[in-house]
Amino acid sequence: MRIEKTLNKLDGVSATVNYATEKARISTSPGIDPAALIAEVEKTGYGAALPAAKESAPNADERQEDPELTSLRHRLIGSIALSVPVIVLAMAPALQFTYWQWASLVLAAPVLVWGAWPFHRAAFANLRHGAATMDTLISVGTSAAFLWSLYALFLGTAGAPGMTHAFEFTIAPTDGAANIYLEVAAGVTTFVLA
Repeated sequence: MRIEKTLNKLDGVSATVNYATEKARISTSPGIDPAALIAEVEKTGYGAALPAAKESAPNADERQEDPELTSLRHRLIGSIALSVPVIVLAMAPALQFTYWQWASLVLAAPVLVWGAWPFHRAAFANLRHGAATMDTLISVGTSAAFLWSLYALFLGTAGAPGMTHAFEFTIAPTDGAANIYLEVAAGVTTFVLA
């Protein structure tokens, strides 16, 4: 919506943007430079490029994979492999061995740093432009869960040997420093990547 508004404010430009397909359809009056339109889009914090000229349909062997899609696929596969054990350990007290919480930290950290990097990068880009998007929500939420878990592990009682997360439905007052939320940070990241 921000890109559409920015482009439609320009004289002689009519634009519609589909965020899901990452494409914009722009009608312009003669004499408007496409480079100027790209510059306007980049001012909003997004990237833009002119579509490649359509050539004859390539053979199946000649098709090239989109590098961004390949990167996201690798992030998703890696995040699934690392997140599933973290979630299972957090949700099944019978599987929580001594120091399981530290193993969860080792598995969840790459998911939050590497797997969620596209969300963090987009959140910072939007912050520079005074905007908040879904990426901001994901970045702030997963980072909060991770940072609280670090606090609880290093400064609270969650890092004690033999600590378990009981699966119970009781409410008791506590300082919260015995609870970690690494499964939230890893699970949300993986879910949104999927």
